Amino acid sequence: MLNKVSKRNPQRTKELIHQAALTEFSDNGYGGARVDMIAERAGVNKRMIYHYYGSKDALFLYVLECAYEKIRSHEAKLDLKMMGPEDAVRELVKFTFLYHFKNPEFMRLLNNENLYKAEHIKKSKKIRKMHSPFEDLMKDVLIRGEKEGVFRKNVDPVQFYITVASVAYFYLSNIFTLSTIFGRRLNSKSELDQRLEHCIEVILGYLRPA
Repeated sequence: MLNKVSKRNPQRTKELIHQAALTEFSDNGYGGARVDMIAERAGVNKRMIYHYYGSKDALFLYVLECAYEKIRSHEAKLDLKMMGPEDAVRELVKFTFLYHFKNPEFMRLLNNENLYKAEHIKKSKKIRKMHSPFEDLMKDVLIRGEKEGVFRKNVDPVQFYITVASVAYFYLSNIFTLSTIFGRRLNSKSELDQRLEHCIEVILGYLRPA
């Protein structure tokens, strides 16, 4: 029955495979993930995976591209251009922190791809294209802040965003070890709220003119 449904609705089949692959790759990494398990999770014949994606490598790259596309599309909806520069930065930091918290599979995928030194995304024709507009958006916010006198001059938009992502990423990717080391429930709502405010103040503190 599943195969008949798959033939009638290829888009649905591809989505089932994508979601199953996302779970399998984020749980087990590229090396530990198995196409058999992805097929089982998706409820499809393994041949369907090779039919639509060609190889495990190609499927992993597709999952990575979709993960990047998802976060970039959500960022685009923030409409930062319509906000004052300081409010735009607050909104970006808040979004980045909460997105990583709510989508831990994204961090796990990135961790794994870095083990392979970006071997897969180097083959992507989409990744750079989807990041160029985002880089321009960061540049626009920073330049507006500089012109209004609320941000320091000549902030590199790429370095800026890496820092925004970093202050969220390290805390969340190491939340269980840090909680144990310091004897605090860092994944509790009160701790998360406190950390988010800290992140916003750290980023804005750097941006403010000396």
